[in-house]
Amino acid sequence: MTEMLSYDFMQRALIAAVLVGITAPAVGIYLVQRRQALMGDGMGHVAMTGVGLGFIFQTSPVWMAVLVCVLGAITMELVRARGNQRGDIALAMLFYGGMACGKLLVSKSAQAGAGSLESYLWGSILTVSPADLATIAALGAVVVAVTLGLRRQLFAICQDEDFARVTGIPVRLLNLLLAVMAAVTVTVAMRVVGLLLVSALMVVPVAAAQQLTRSFAATQAGSIAVGVVVALAGVTGSYQLDVPSGPAIVLLAIAVFAVFSAIAAPLARRRHRDLQEAGPQVCDVRLPGPERTDTTTPAPSAGLAQ
Repeated sequence: MTEMLSYDFMQRALIAAVLVGITAPAVGIYLVQRRQALMGDGMGHVAMTGVGLGFIFQTSPVWMAVLVCVLGAITMELVRARGNQRGDIALAMLFYGGMACGKLLVSKSAQAGAGSLESYLWGSILTVSPADLATIAALGAVVVAVTLGLRRQLFAICQDEDFARVTGIPVRLLNLLLAVMAAVTVTVAMRVVGLLLVSALMVVPVAAAQQLTRSFAATQAGSIAVGVVVALAGVTGSYQLDVPSGPAIVLLAIAVFAVFSAIAAPLARRRHRDLQEAGPQVCDVRLPGPERTDTTTPAPSAGLAQ
């Protein structure tokens, strides 16, 4: 471990892993709530075009991917909001067109030999430069600030858009903001786990935390904790075993999900048994009428965690 930390590139890799481990689940929990778990995968396809443009114009592929992915996310949200029956077809063409365009642009760029899509498809965390780390930190800070600072509003629109709209929440603006934050997260994580696996880091830690938690706040905190742990463990394991970091991180996240699922089953049975032993909850609301004189103390009930 000491030897590993003596290398500058490993220090940058571990810091990048922590940042992505926090950022990806912080956005992913809202996508899971909206049943849009594969949205990150589609954005990863679109981001390939940005990477290709970065190679063509010899600029930062990360920032170019941010621009293209944000535009793609806004387009996706507008298509979703319209509820058009052909929306799925339009999104499919957007996703696959982004992938094809990215590969075509890279093949025609002057950097095609040295800088292929491989490191962006599967991640290349050990090649993260100081500039890349600064970009990941800046974009990650924005994502975390938005997803945590607007947690109540974002949770409301994910649960029931109509109710949120009635209460005065700017639903359309927040939907667009959430889509943009998801797009930024994809580009932040692509150097760590790759564009093809980024959706897994946004979804699997959330699904794992849901096995043991019973509230949104606990699930969000638990998913971020799982994301950080598997990201650090994946990078460390990839260094020790000389394997790609992206697949290692994702497989560890899936393993954590499997363990949590195994633990959740007996916990659920125990919780059900405790509720049965406590007996039915007694309502202490007095009914109208002079004959109602029952003052029996209600039996204790097992309340749900908030």
